[in-house]
Amino acid sequence: MKSTKKIILGFAAACAFATASAQDAPRSAYFLEGYTMRHELNPAFTPERNYVSIPALANIDVALFSNVGVNTFLYKTQPGSPYKLTTFMSPEVSASEFLGKLKNVNNINMDYDMTILSTGFRAFKGYNTITIGVHSDMGLALPKDFFRFMKLGQTDGDTQYHFDNLRAKASARAEIALGHSHKVNDKLNVGAKLKFLVGLANVNAHITDMDVRLNDEMWSVTADGKVEMAAGSGLYVPTKAESGSDYKVPADADLIEWGDIEYNNFGIAGYGLGIDLGATYQLLPDLQLSAAINDFGFMNWKHAYKGVTGDSSWEFTGFNNIAVDKDQDGYEDNKLSEQLDRTWDGLQDVINMHREEVHGNYAQMLNATIRVGAEYNMPFYRKLTGGFLFSSHIAGCSSWTEGRFYANVKPTSWFNASINYGASTYGSSFGWMINFCPCGFNFFIGSDHQFFKVTPQFVPVGHACASINLGMSITFGSRK
Repeated sequence: MKSTKKIILGFAAACAFATASAQDAPRSAYFLEGYTMRHELNPAFTPERNYVSIPALANIDVALFSNVGVNTFLYKTQPGSPYKLTTFMSPEVSASEFLGKLKNVNNINMDYDMTILSTGFRAFKGYNTITIGVHSDMGLALPKDFFRFMKLGQTDGDTQYHFDNLRAKASARAEIALGHSHKVNDKLNVGAKLKFLVGLANVNAHITDMDVRLNDEMWSVTADGKVEMAAGSGLYVPTKAESGSDYKVPADADLIEWGDIEYNNFGIAGYGLGIDLGATYQLLPDLQLSAAINDFGFMNWKHAYKGVTGDSSWEFTGFNNIAVDKDQDGYEDNKLSEQLDRTWDGLQDVINMHREEVHGNYAQMLNATIRVGAEYNMPFYRKLTGGFLFSSHIAGCSSWTEGRFYANVKPTSWFNASINYGASTYGSSFGWMINFCPCGFNFFIGSDHQFFKVTPQFVPVGHACASINLGMSITFGSRK
């Protein structure tokens, strides 16, 4: 249906623009002192030198993470099959095998970030940073019963399914951040960062209640859902009446569809404020503790639309009087393709969202992240440290927690590296980071989620968790 395609393409375009740049930092670099963008993880961390980033290359972070993977949905075929792979819908794949790989809620999320410009310098009795960037994220949450319905369908005379946690979200914003870290005494260092936010696009859709009933006489679907969206002053979403969905006969379904959304331009969609707070404490000569909360704040979205499904329902009792001969009366209205189109239009109208409130405002908390870390300098080799970092990301259906163990080495003043292993909501992962920091520049590359088995399209076969982080800055001045 045109409506669905236009909504998806419209917000995908907005978020694709945003994903071309944003600011975050790889967790694998948390304990690397020579890494200039370390203050993005904890504002109390002080870079070793003053620096100016190379425009659009200071920090690139691409991440995909999910608690399901390719091998959840694709399977090897039985011997003798002309194809190597088949989908979970194949009768060759048992329902118990497929459903046993799913979680109660199956999440797929993507972040794609880059810092546009960043600089750091010593002044005002501490270290100061100025950063400009754009941040975006997208997420999808699908309940297990949704896939159970797809796999099993009608299992007896009267089969019913119920979904109540189907969500989709996408958000994009620009940021200007001003940070300062200060040494209180020989043991304590504190830092804060104030972020001024400009919203580019946002959508939150939630099917709160959906019932599917299948029997020999009729198939029926009822749904109740809501959506909030904002994409600048150019966004227009019609009401249910304007979309032509309040039709009396099936033929009227060909009137204006709700996806006839107009984008005159993509302007500013909202404003917000955020703050990062952090501290480090040298508990023992060889043990340093650290803690931070990032992105604590809110966005206020304007030019916003709120929509609802309006307790929509759909029933299918079969195809009637299918016309197969072009000379038959009523052929154009009763041919199979036309009846299929009307059936598909009716089914999609169940989950279509129609405008309920126009040009309203709504506030939304930022996706905050809490980090607590500890690093110990090994007495048998002073250039080696061990570390542990606990992270908790608060983002609704895309929330996650992680514990990560580190081994960090700094054999020379111009090179340090980390290897680490983490266990999180999305499974376990191996991470690494190498960081070059001689006088004059800083270059880093690494990954928080290293994968070892991929498809020909370079998609991880297991849990779809993968990331790549790299960046480069010009450094100057003496080391701290």
